[in-house]
Amino acid sequence: MSKQLGIFAQRIWGWPMMILFLLVGGIYTIGLRGIQFRRVRDAFQSITTGQSGQGISTYSALCTALAATIGTGNIVGVATAIGIGGPGALFWMLVAALLGMGTQFAEGFLAVRYRSRSKMSVGGPFSYMDRGLNRPLLGKIYGVITIGASVLGVGTITQINSITKGISDLSPSSSLLFGHPTSTVMAGFAVTALAGTVLFGGSGRISTVCETLVPVMSAIYLICSFILLICHFREIPNGIAMIGKGAFCPEAAMGAGCGIGIRQVMRMGISRGVFTNEAGMGTGAIAASASSERDPIKQGLVTMSATLIDTVVICTITGLCLIVTDAWKQPLEGGAITAFAWQKGLPWSERLSSYLLVICLVFFAFATIIGWHFYGERCLVYLTGGKGIMLYRLGYLGALAIGPFLSVSTAFDLSDILNAMMALPNLTSLFLLRGEVISYVRKNS
Repeated sequence: MSKQLGIFAQRIWGWPMMILFLLVGGIYTIGLRGIQFRRVRDAFQSITTGQSGQGISTYSALCTALAATIGTGNIVGVATAIGIGGPGALFWMLVAALLGMGTQFAEGFLAVRYRSRSKMSVGGPFSYMDRGLNRPLLGKIYGVITIGASVLGVGTITQINSITKGISDLSPSSSLLFGHPTSTVMAGFAVTALAGTVLFGGSGRISTVCETLVPVMSAIYLICSFILLICHFREIPNGIAMIGKGAFCPEAAMGAGCGIGIRQVMRMGISRGVFTNEAGMGTGAIAASASSERDPIKQGLVTMSATLIDTVVICTITGLCLIVTDAWKQPLEGGAITAFAWQKGLPWSERLSSYLLVICLVFFAFATIIGWHFYGERCLVYLTGGKGIMLYRLGYLGALAIGPFLSVSTAFDLSDILNAMMALPNLTSLFLLRGEVISYVRKNS
């Protein structure tokens, strides 16, 4: 089964899908005159100076989006991309992210423009598919796929799988429970129970947890990463050169016998980039619609800043850490690659480095679990008016419970497939609505 999932994931992330992501991002980048480069300062100012309305604060909405995106993709996803595709994968990850900022601006803009004004106010891709394109069936299809992705993909299985594997690697257990190391099973149970206490507290508790976790976990991770890069500053120029060579000529960076072609490098960079920042998948629009911001342009600026923080900053730093320490060359999988980099590169004991990374991994993954539950729940409110939320929460916790028993590759392949299924209708909608977004922004900014 895992082999078939891997084959299907490769096929669905072929040239057509990659071109679609880059095309939509390129259209908005050109049409909006490089708004992601021109108005970065305005984007950060808008986080705290939005127009107040009904909903959570603009800052809370951004933290919810960041909680969902700053997850295992930043530790495990980047490591997987570079471990398989070489240093060049980081280049394509950045290209996709920079263009994706234009895409995410459009998502945030349309989320505010077309969100529902009813008592249970919701919005996102399903709203602009329904009200903007007048295609309610397409909106319902997107909502169903997103619920599936939250329960079976990015929101649950990949996150808890990474948490339990990281804890198990740090504290291996010789005893078995249900055929798996006891430490893995117990860690999975603890995370599931803790998630339940948050998720059953409603959206208010979710936003509060996200506001607390995002700054703390980002600070710990970035401080350690910067220390590592300072300790290896002499290798940074060579690492940057390898990224450039590997992007267009993998053999030059990885060796003539690497067997990696540019298509594989691009696929790993773009697909793992989408896994980390979700630009083009539409999830950022769901968080944006919950914001109290009433100006669609300001909300678009805030939404695109999530990709800047998540991929352009955090993923780039992670990638450089893996390259300057040669961790990407090791015969390891997933988070173990990043663990090797921290153990080798930080100026203290390997044990302390391992503990710090696992703490970051747990924070990152748990925040993503919380954020993606919010996305799925909002889709359910759109589809049913709020009916079945209790069943959804139980199903979500059930998926967390089985996540530790799947392999890392299976978890990521399943997420890749579901991500692509979400992105296809969303990117198509963004393409069709491009004229409205571009003309409005040009007239009002």
